[in-house]
Amino acid sequence: MNEFPLKALDLGRSKPRIEYPLQQFLARQHAALREEGDGAVADYIPELSKADPRHFGVALATIDGHVYEVGDSSVEFTIQSISKAFVFALALDGLGHPLVEERVGVEPSGEAFNSIRLNGKNQPFNAMVNAGAIACSGLIVEKEGDGAFAAILAMLSSFAARKLTVDEEVYASESATGDRNRAIAWMLRNYGVIKGDVDAVLDAYFRQCSVLVTARDLAVMAATLANDGVNPVTGLRVASSYSVARTLSVMTSSGMYDYAGEWTYRVGIPAKSGVGGGIIASLPAQFGLGTFSPLLDSHGNSVRGLKFCEAISTHFDLHLLRRMSDVRSCVVADYDSTRLGRRGRLPHDQKLLDSHPAAIRIIELTGVLAFANADYVARRIDAHDPPQYLILDLRRVALVSSSAVTLLAQLIEALSSSECRCVLSGGQQNFNLSAALGEELVRRSGLRDFARLEEAIDWAEDQVIFRYGGFTDTQSVALDRQELLAGLSTEEFGMLSTLCETCNFRPGEKIIAQGDPPDSVYFLQRGMVSVKLSDGVRLATLFPGAAFGEMALVDFGRTADVWADSAVLCQRLSLATLDSFRRRHPAALERIMRNLALMLAKRLGQANVKVDLLSAN
Repeated sequence: MNEFPLKALDLGRSKPRIEYPLQQFLARQHAALREEGDGAVADYIPELSKADPRHFGVALATIDGHVYEVGDSSVEFTIQSISKAFVFALALDGLGHPLVEERVGVEPSGEAFNSIRLNGKNQPFNAMVNAGAIACSGLIVEKEGDGAFAAILAMLSSFAARKLTVDEEVYASESATGDRNRAIAWMLRNYGVIKGDVDAVLDAYFRQCSVLVTARDLAVMAATLANDGVNPVTGLRVASSYSVARTLSVMTSSGMYDYAGEWTYRVGIPAKSGVGGGIIASLPAQFGLGTFSPLLDSHGNSVRGLKFCEAISTHFDLHLLRRMSDVRSCVVADYDSTRLGRRGRLPHDQKLLDSHPAAIRIIELTGVLAFANADYVARRIDAHDPPQYLILDLRRVALVSSSAVTLLAQLIEALSSSECRCVLSGGQQNFNLSAALGEELVRRSGLRDFARLEEAIDWAEDQVIFRYGGFTDTQSVALDRQELLAGLSTEEFGMLSTLCETCNFRPGEKIIAQGDPPDSVYFLQRGMVSVKLSDGVRLATLFPGAAFGEMALVDFGRTADVWADSAVLCQRLSLATLDSFRRRHPAALERIMRNLALMLAKRLGQANVKVDLLSAN
């Protein structure tokens, strides 16, 4: 059984129809660097010296789970120091940041990765050098005891989306030649950074460095960091947002050892290297990159990997601090409900809505709402007098940052004190803003939350209509006032009336079900009905004088459900009885079909107006 379920991503296609531009770039750059021969294979761990210097693999994983690969991306090698980043995240999540930060610093050391030196507080400088990594492994041993390495391996496997294993030969070689790391560990023990059995800590550390990975694995692991701790291949959260942000911070300042400053200046992507030849680079909210080439420079970084990372960053202008965005792009549309009515209303009630156009304002949002976006939305709202009801539609919003939640909470509080009721819609599928805001604020502000925008607009319109004296009872509409039957003679109406069956329906009762046989037409005389898709999306609301099920006249199947919104009185005309009417009054049926064509043309025109409005926004 697969322990890491994969998300369905490729729509069933095993091969793309085109070669993607990014795949082309990766292939070209790989070919350009393949013959690069600078550097040397690590030999201070004897088993690493056996690596094939010709190996060169690259993989890039996007945060929606697509993985590009080129070269030797499936060749296994040991993860080495790249494991430090993930064990740091594990320690933060498993033991809490106060304890981890008490034992391990976060400043660059400016020295080699295996330096035997601590900072002024007798801490390792950071978790990316050997001293800090051994301290983090020590914390895991404190928590897990004999199960420490099993916990580390399970975590690394969760990041990689597959079960990883240990290279026992490399582990034995690391352990046999690890005297410098033993000196570091005993120094840490002396200063109280490591508690308990030093040998157990070192065993976990040597094993974590000996875990086998591929360039593809590294890309997925890096993409998980880029995706805020959620593995984009499995869809599972494997690290908290807090630990991911802190891990990427230390990777930025210290992940490439004493080359970190140069790396940040030239490449500008949080990264971590290992003497096994691997490099991970994680660009938040975009992708994770994994490279493998065992030829190392004097800093212990892969020569080809460095050049590849610099090339992709330069070519696509990916420097972390080179961001281009416009906070205004988070607003898709901003309008009042009278400009885009989603539901028909009785004439009296519609007149009330039309006379209070500023009572309801709808703002449709999109993308990721961060600090600056939320601030812009607040200022945009304040540019006009506050409405009675403000609807924020979130169905296109993928994520709301914690800083944006804070600003939106204060905005909702302020609007509430101005007698503006806030309403949310569409956010429950992607990001549940109501839950993030908290029950107390929701209760205090009267915040309402609806699954669909149309439901939010319906509710707000109902409040406005009720406030200004709407929802009056209506008289029944006779057959001779039905739009579909316009132009029929008194004799024709008289015969048609004898053929109809009077039907009554209770509020909430389904009148027509999708898939029912198209065997009759209904003429609505009193009450309201809604035409909805099976998933609940409302297509139309009908009032007395309207017909429904009328597409049966052209032999269309029932493609939607029809529900009674209130107590409903209608006349049902079966197609069987209509056939007898047609034989006696053929011209009347022609008029009915002409009326149907005019009604359909009117609906099409209304739909075009709505499309034009949305396009303009």
